[in-house]
Amino acid sequence: MADYVTLLVQEIRATPVQEGELQTVFLGGGTPSLLSVDQVGHILQVLREQFGLHPGAEISMEMDPGTFDREHLQGYVAHGGNRVSLGVQSFQDEALADCGRFHRGVDVDRAVADLRAVGVDNWSLDLISGLPHQTMADWAENLARAIALRPAHLSVYDLTVEPQTPFGRTYQPGVAPLPSDETTLSMLRQAQQVLTAAGYDHYEISNYARPGYPCRHNRVYWQNQSHYGFGMGATSYTHQQRFSRPRTRREYAQWVEAYVHNNGQLDCPPTPFAEQVLDGLMTGLRLKEGVSLVPVQTLGLLDRTLTALQPHLDRGLAILTETPTGPRLRLTDPDGFFLSNAVIVTLFGVLEAAMPAVAAEP
Repeated sequence: MADYVTLLVQEIRATPVQEGELQTVFLGGGTPSLLSVDQVGHILQVLREQFGLHPGAEISMEMDPGTFDREHLQGYVAHGGNRVSLGVQSFQDEALADCGRFHRGVDVDRAVADLRAVGVDNWSLDLISGLPHQTMADWAENLARAIALRPAHLSVYDLTVEPQTPFGRTYQPGVAPLPSDETTLSMLRQAQQVLTAAGYDHYEISNYARPGYPCRHNRVYWQNQSHYGFGMGATSYTHQQRFSRPRTRREYAQWVEAYVHNNGQLDCPPTPFAEQVLDGLMTGLRLKEGVSLVPVQTLGLLDRTLTALQPHLDRGLAILTETPTGPRLRLTDPDGFFLSNAVIVTLFGVLEAAMPAVAAEP
């Protein structure tokens, strides 16, 4: 971990300052709570020195129950951390064991007690539906226990089985003991009903928040705004350049060496406007407020897009409104949110097919 932090810091220090001071920081990907307090503090200090950090910045860290104690949490807060994303996934020990998690329900209770003791009010709790052997009754229990803890924010994800992982080699989508697609869709519907009734705003497909507590950092991604990315597999998007780092440590170390040597210059072209529009639609539609179609109109593709979307509008999956600034598209809640892929695939098909022609225009 010390070697990796060294590489990470080298990358940060080599990166040219292209935007204003940082408004949000998110330490995620893997289990950053395994880092020592000093390592976390060092990373945050280097970010302050290189880019500046707004006094009101949201500084989040993903923390798995069982990987930190109260002293660790106090150190994180002392270095400026003010938000925690708690990777609970399930409150049931059997489900946690089935999906390879190392913490148990008792660790969740202890972690929440520590968050309260240290004064971290802005914390999120992650749940996963569609786990092996999970029933509707299990899911209802998870939702009830989550609400009882009163987190400021809740993320609800449907299990994604990656074929090249140990879990993916054990459990195949649609095959027992994983719940059926119909059951997992029912779980997501139940989550929407229960959580909104409990006062949580369903502001993004997979995310719910009490008033005033949506994740500011993740909204940057969903609104397709500029952001820095650092570390293995991280993606940055600055000055219309989108770039992903290598995903293995050896390749990442080689990349950092070359990056430092080149004074932080990325060898990648700016993202074409048509591709920026497509990216903005894909991410913006995840949000409750939806996305403006003015960029599509600018490309001359509005009529073609609306024609392709009409079946989804008729089914009640999406709503088109006229605003003073132009047409706007949003998905309905819950049907449009949970069947969003159908709408997104349609948009992708129309815009991708037109991209060569759009790109060829002067």
